[in-house]
Amino acid sequence: MSKAFGSRNGIAYGLMGFPLAFAALPLYVILPNHYAREFGVPLATLGAVLLGARLFDAFIDPALGRLTDRLFARSTAAVLALGAAAALVLAIGFALLFFPLVSEPGALVIWATVMLMLTYAGYSALSVAHQSWAAMLGGNEAQRSRIVAWREGLGLLGVVTASVLPVLLGLPVTTAVFFAALVLGWWGWQRSVRPVTLTQHKASDKPAVPTSVWQPFRQASFRRLLAVFMLNGIASAIPATLVLFFIQDKLAAPVSFEPLFLGSYFLCAALSIPLWLAVVKRIGLARSWLVGMVLAMSVFVWASQVGNGQMLAFALICALSGVALGADLALPSALLAGVIQSQHAPATAGTGAYFGWWSFATKLNLALAAGLALPLLDLFGYAPGVRDAAALNALVVAYCVLPCVLKALAAAALYLLVIRPHSVESSL
Repeated sequence: MSKAFGSRNGIAYGLMGFPLAFAALPLYVILPNHYAREFGVPLATLGAVLLGARLFDAFIDPALGRLTDRLFARSTAAVLALGAAAALVLAIGFALLFFPLVSEPGALVIWATVMLMLTYAGYSALSVAHQSWAAMLGGNEAQRSRIVAWREGLGLLGVVTASVLPVLLGLPVTTAVFFAALVLGWWGWQRSVRPVTLTQHKASDKPAVPTSVWQPFRQASFRRLLAVFMLNGIASAIPATLVLFFIQDKLAAPVSFEPLFLGSYFLCAALSIPLWLAVVKRIGLARSWLVGMVLAMSVFVWASQVGNGQMLAFALICALSGVALGADLALPSALLAGVIQSQHAPATAGTGAYFGWWSFATKLNLALAAGLALPLLDLFGYAPGVRDAAALNALVVAYCVLPCVLKALAAAALYLLVIRPHSVESSL
């Protein structure tokens, strides 16, 4: 597979990462700000809606992982069919979410909740199937990180595009581009190299049947890695939820600056991925991820010091934080693929179950970030457009300080739960 997965297959497989990441930025970053400012939805209400919808999304992910395993046991064509159906659901939900057919406040809240659940379901089914596909391709650490890098690198291009288009061309054009990217992504995916499925093994290989949905938790290395991933994930989810509020109210930056901040963040993340792949070859996946966490804390803590009008300083923080983001995107999934591979050779049984729980953790982080950060800010007197000093201080603590504390806990957990046990095992 190593020779087969060259740049052609990398682009073909990774293309779906573009629309998935393209959708993620409007859903997780733009949507809270959009509903608060355009439709006047209170932050506390919005936080409750996002928490409920994201918890629903999180809890269906393990079942989607189980479904993916069953389809992989049948054929890759069945998985691709699931991907096509999920892409259609995602496209419909996305459009109806940003262009609601109701305007009455109570009906709008119900509409947003239902459309979020529909959109998240399509997004999750597509993501779990696409990520599981890569994990089943196997390979060593460098190979696994290379496969993930294609997906995340093209995904970051999607994020950069999504950060610019709404401001420059508006949401209708953004939605049309998203639809086209979904079609192109699925076309490329079905043309990429295909993993070996259970039904393709010889009888003498005696491959395991797809595992139960709880199988991953029987593996200590998965439990440890998932704990680190969740701590690190919520540290990233909180600023993602609050970034536009920070830009608009703390920096008082014009709307035209938003693409600069978001674009520099995600573009630098994309450009940094080759750097992180080189670091992986020298010190391994886990230690490289730890370096990324330390870099993220060292840079982002300075966001607490920027104030009204300091656009250049914040742009620099965004760019350097983006470099650290490259490690978060390219390395954890490659580590997970290694955990799966260590238990399943080749990784054909239960891969979807692992990524179902992995996706569950991601969504739970996002749910907690919105469900806790937004109501707490509302409690401390912050609302969009408020420039009161106490309210802005609460925004700074939530946006800058709390994520750095959580990132420090994640770094400590990575060292104690993943790196140190592995070093001890290697020395025995």
